[in-house]
Amino acid sequence: MSGAERPLPNPASQAGEGEAAFGVYVHWPFCLSKCPYCDFNSHVRHAAIDEDRFARALAREIETTAARIGRREVTSIFLGGGTPSLMQPETVGAVLDAIGRHWRVAPDAEVTLEANPTSVEATRFAGYRAAGVNRVSLGVQALDDVSLKELGRLHTAREALEAVAIARKSFQRYSFDLIYARPGQTPAMWAEELARATKEAAEHLSLYQLTIEEGTPFFALHAAGKLKTPQEAVARALYDVTQDVCAKHGLPAYEISNHARKGAECRHNLVYWRGEEYAGIGPGAHGRIDIGGRRHATATEKRPEAWLMRVEANGHGVTTDDVLSREERADESLMMGLRLAEGIDPVRYAALSGRMLDERRIAILREEGAITVDADGRLRVTRSGFPVLDAVVADLAA
Repeated sequence: MSGAERPLPNPASQAGEGEAAFGVYVHWPFCLSKCPYCDFNSHVRHAAIDEDRFARALAREIETTAARIGRREVTSIFLGGGTPSLMQPETVGAVLDAIGRHWRVAPDAEVTLEANPTSVEATRFAGYRAAGVNRVSLGVQALDDVSLKELGRLHTAREALEAVAIARKSFQRYSFDLIYARPGQTPAMWAEELARATKEAAEHLSLYQLTIEEGTPFFALHAAGKLKTPQEAVARALYDVTQDVCAKHGLPAYEISNHARKGAECRHNLVYWRGEEYAGIGPGAHGRIDIGGRRHATATEKRPEAWLMRVEANGHGVTTDDVLSREERADESLMMGLRLAEGIDPVRYAALSGRMLDERRIAILREEGAITVDADGRLRVTRSGFPVLDAVVADLAA
């Protein structure tokens, strides 16, 4: 039989990885300054933030969302931003308490808070831990002062490493981010910096290639020829260095930009990449929630004050609520799942989309060395395929 003639599996019978996983993402949109490469929903406010008012609104949106989707067991919570470590521990505690009032939180739930080195204090971290946070993710971004200044960061390399040391003392689980493929960076420079980073990282590193996003100051500088990023061949060499150094130090890639010791993967991010459910709370937060057997893609008002008024008036700040078709959900699972080293189960894809992946396209991509297929049929992107992941996904989804 051809792929089109094969009987398709029943979607209801397909159990993917982490079937019971349910995450809650909470967005705190405020920063001390806007980094020139950042296109996230972050805002600088020179006046004091009314944290109590925002905490009440976050709790209200949690209540409304819980009433809409019903009972869930929360397996992970992620406080992202923006800079969530600008919140007082009491604010974090109030948000986590609201989640616990409306959903059951699993005893071993992962609760992550993003922090910048400029806002890290030992006493504040102790407060976050007391509030229920059990994992922190630090936005270090570079380990040399020249690069940090070019990236618009407010901390020094020394302050970054001091923040990592505080995190190490305060939490059993922590991670930090670095950006590579920076202007003027060579593979040798990156290998040295990354080797240093692996000695500071206990279990997890997030390593992102610098991308020039439209609407950012870096985009304008790049367009004007005033900001030069590494050529394609150098960028590929930097990627290869990343894989080699991290694997050597016991932190292999489990996702295209994330490296961890076995068992230390970020459970919340796996919810995204495995196509599981998560609620998006706060200004500009996105969610994927199931209602009546249908997957909804949600997004909230991005502007903090406008979001606040919407929640106070309506109980939520949702501005987008689209029901995904089978094809849309399947394409999303393909795009996200192939980012993972574990790859995807084509049978699950077929259950979602109502069609099998084209075996001829799979064969071509295998011949090109972009993917492998396990004995049980599981499809994975190879190391040489990851740098052209978008093209691989587009080819399979066509």
